[in-house]
This record gives sequence, C-alpha cells and structure tokens, in this order.
Amino acid sequence: MDPIEKLEKAKAKLMLEHPYIGSVSTVLKLDNNRDTLTFSSDGIHLKYNDEYFEKVPVEEIEFALANGAMHAVLRHSERAEERVGRIWQAASDLVVNAMLVKNGFELPPYVYYDERFEGMYAEEIYDVLKDEMITNDARDEAEAEDEMSQEPGDQQRKSEESQNGSTRERAVQQASMEKNEAAQIEAEGEALQEMFEQIFQKYKRQGELPKELQRLVPEYFSHQINWREILYRYIASYAKNSYSFMPPNMKYLYRGICLPSLSSDLLRVVIAVDTSGSVDETLLGIFLGEVNTVMQHYPNYEIDLITADAKIRSHRVYLPGEFLAYEVSGGGGTDFRPVFEYIDKHIDYPTLLLYFTDGMGTFPSYAPGYDVLWVMPEEREVPFGEVLVLEGGN
Repeated sequence: MDPIEKLEKAKAKLMLEHPYIGSVSTVLKLDNNRDTLTFSSDGIHLKYNDEYFEKVPVEEIEFALANGAMHAVLRHSERAEERVGRIWQAASDLVVNAMLVKNGFELPPYVYYDERFEGMYAEEIYDVLKDEMITNDARDEAEAEDEMSQEPGDQQRKSEESQNGSTRERAVQQASMEKNEAAQIEAEGEALQEMFEQIFQKYKRQGELPKELQRLVPEYFSHQINWREILYRYIASYAKNSYSFMPPNMKYLYRGICLPSLSSDLLRVVIAVDTSGSVDETLLGIFLGEVNTVMQHYPNYEIDLITADAKIRSHRVYLPGEFLAYEVSGGGGTDFRPVFEYIDKHIDYPTLLLYFTDGMGTFPSYAPGYDVLWVMPEEREVPFGEVLVLEGGN
C-alpha cells in the first residue's frame, strides 16, 4: 500500500473512531517533504516523509493526522510568539500527545510524552523545559570553555571572528525566512478558523467532542465574547445626558425615589426571558447581576423584565437602587412574537431588547425599530439582531 492510500485509509479510520479530530484533520494541507524525518505540523500543513509513511502501519499515520489536527485547533504556531522554536515545539507536542493519550490513542515510540506535564498548558511546559535546557547548556558551556582554553589565543580569536561573521549572516537570512513564513501561516490560519468553528459546533451538538478540549480551548465553549462590552456599547451613547434635580423627575416620586430629570429621552432596556425551560438560571443570574450593577451606575435607566414562553407571563419595571430579581413561570412552547407585540403596546421608546432563549421558536416577520441582542446557549441563525453566546457562566 503506497503512502497516499495509507493516508486515505488513516483519515477514514480517524473519522470513524474520533469524528471531531478526523474532521479537523481533513482540513489540513498535506505536504510531502523529504527534509522531514517523520512528520510535523505548523497548524496549517502536515508535513510528512512519504518514505516514512510507506514503512509504518496505518495507526501511526492516523496518529500523525490527529497530532496535526490538534496543533491546528490549539493554535500553537500563533501562540509561539518570541519563544525558542525547538523548545516550544517540544512543549506543544507534550500537550497534544497527552490529550491524545486521554482519548485512547497509542503513541508511536519516538514521540514526546511525559506524565509529569499532564494537565499543563504549553506555556507552562515551555518554561519548565527552558529552565532545564539553560541548566544543561550552562554545564556544557563550562566544559567547552575548559577545552577552548587550551588553544593558542590568536588562533582562537581568528576562529571566533570568522564564525561570528558567517553566523550573523545566516541569522539575518533565517530571521527573514521565519518572518515571511510566520506571516503566511497567520493568514492561512485565519481562513481556517471559521471551518474549525463549524466543525466544533457540529460535534458539540452530537456530543462527540474529545476529552480535554474544553480545558485546552475554552474559547470554543465560551466564544470569548465579552457581553459586557456589547451591553456597554449601547449604553455609552446615552452616558452624556445632562441631569437636573430642579425640577426632579416626577414619575417616580410616589415610590420614594428622587431621580434627576433628563434633557433627552430615557433609555429603556428590556430583558425578555424565555421561560419554556431552556434557559440556564445560573447564566441568567450572572447576567442580571451585571445589569443590576449597570443600574447603580447610570440613574437614567429603566429595566423592563418580561418573562414569556408562548405568551407573556410577567412584566416588572426595575428602577435604580432596586435589586434585580426574577421569578420563572411558564413552561409552554416558545413563540417570540408576543414579546415584541407587548413591547409595541406597553413600553415607550425602547432602545435595546436582551432576549434569553435557546432560539427555538417562532420569530416575528419583521425587525423592530430598536436593537435586539439574542442571548443563547449556542449559536443559531436569527432573522435580525445580534447573537450573544453564553456558556459556563463566562
């Protein structure tokens, strides 16, 4: 069986046994390179020696594909920064190989693996390896100096001058090549991220993600979307309103709350909660706690909290100084239209609607005249507005 046939068989086997990793591996660009002893990955390309692939069993090629796939997912090339290349490669290999072991892969005898690094990130391992290498290099350097001290002084200086000149030239050339290669890898890597995200979402829904992925790539689970920035982006444009207590805002005096009157319209933030049982209360509590903080800092707010499933279940207005609490009721099907209809009839001049939901329901046929932010446990298509993904309370 030639190397190409082995590669195809290894891909099929990987897709069957580890579908997520197999899907990622199909995106990698294969590069037959005789300068590579066995195989290596830069996160974009899987470089391999066809003579090596020709000799080894399909299982080792399957491992090579898995190794390259996880280097790509973990974006090790982008995270290298100014670190020493060979030490970083060893550190990132230790992370990937430990992960593959946890997912049932058998490691070829020549790969880097050390149980003492389990549970560590590449950056942590790099620091350990670097310290160990500095210690060893210092010992080797001391031994080399002892040997060099036996050479005649003039001959030693001439040798050093000659070597320094050629070394500087090679260093400049090498730095230029590495810079160009890094720029190309970065551009190609950005193009692959969308594909990786689609693969992740597919196998997340199917419950077929590999072990350790959430620890090593938490951004895939949280999307690292800073929802606070999104919220404050809408708030910022209203933060410069002028206030005056003469006269005070008469609207809330009957509740014992004295607020300044504004020279411009009051910002209305509406929060709608899908109470059909699909919203995580922990995430909701974290979000509402932040909204409560916003209310304390900006006295020109009213928070309208609406709970609804297929119909409106409750509506309460929260004013500055009040604790933002909620009571879940409902449990029926999901229909988003009643919330939008209710807002049109009962809430004046809304600016922003935050809708907590799983996204599985009937949408209105048209977009409202205010901003809508759908807060969901996972990415879904919506006919209008923006989607904010919140998972694990992040």
